[in-house]
Amino acid sequence: MNDAGASNGGDDGAANFASSTGEDSGGNSGGTSGDASGGNSASTGSASTGSSSGASGDVPTIAGCPIFSADDAWNTPIEDAQVNADYTQRLKSYLSAHGNPQLHPDFGAEYEGMPFGIPFNIVPMEQPKLAISFDYDDESDPGPYPFPGPSEVKIEGGDPRSQDGDRHVLTVQQGACKVWEAWACTYDGQWQCGSGAVFDLTKNSYGQRTKGYTSADAAGLSILAGLIRYDEAQAGAIKHAIRFTLRCTTNAFTKPASHFAVPGSCDENDPNAMPMGVRVRLKASYDISSLRGAAKVVAQAMKTYGLILADNGSDFYFQGEADARWSDAQLNDLKDIPSTEFEVVDPVAPEM
Repeated sequence: MNDAGASNGGDDGAANFASSTGEDSGGNSGGTSGDASGGNSASTGSASTGSSSGASGDVPTIAGCPIFSADDAWNTPIEDAQVNADYTQRLKSYLSAHGNPQLHPDFGAEYEGMPFGIPFNIVPMEQPKLAISFDYDDESDPGPYPFPGPSEVKIEGGDPRSQDGDRHVLTVQQGACKVWEAWACTYDGQWQCGSGAVFDLTKNSYGQRTKGYTSADAAGLSILAGLIRYDEAQAGAIKHAIRFTLRCTTNAFTKPASHFAVPGSCDENDPNAMPMGVRVRLKASYDISSLRGAAKVVAQAMKTYGLILADNGSDFYFQGEADARWSDAQLNDLKDIPSTEFEVVDPVAPEM
């Protein structure tokens, strides 16, 4: 994580391995910009095709596949979950020490002429698999991966030959109903990425990563499962939890996460730092009636399904797909929501 990074984006997947190294490793997406839609994570275009919610009951679907099982943590409503008073107070103290930031959408329609966020690719069953190597191959699912080539791929940041930012590549394989996710990817004759993970979308995501293993996310979670997708927001209901980031986290994780990270710029002994995987909910008492369009849909999802801490990055940034159809004016309304209007819900059972 680069605290002075130019990116507005809060997702700092480069912190994946801080649990073992105690250092920040690359990545410049811990941004400090307060712009309405700033960031350097623009994609090459919309990736919404095939995305919907509710085709299998209340389980979100994509390309004819469920996005994990109905009992998956991502798909479980938590509006009635018990508040964890201890961790809610810790979060309040953490936020106070970090300036009580506002909520911040880390995606939108336009920045520097392009949409920004985390795009995804949908490929057919017969998509050729390409060679791929990983910097952290001991915690990565081995290749080859069915990633598109450099001229077709949708990659966070837009340029598969760039060395900047988190450069996530997400690819859903139709028929197989698997999602192949990787972080810090570049293409120079073949794919080279920092780490990668493969998830079976027909099953519960928890347990698909060995405890102690990362994924393309610091918490060992699927990125796709927590992204806000344009089509579901336009349909009027987001039926899953949303991924979000905090700049500092502790050396523990809680279900559904499998991995922790402590960025080198953070105090590993901070009693108020949250464990990866912790779940927060927008308070039921917070009035969202004045919000418009997609913003109101997102805020309601934050009350019904909450947010899951997935990675290190700017405090209370949350992620969605890059799509030129977003209304940045609507999304920007979410920036008026104070992070102090969120509460931690049970269960919280930290593991190391």
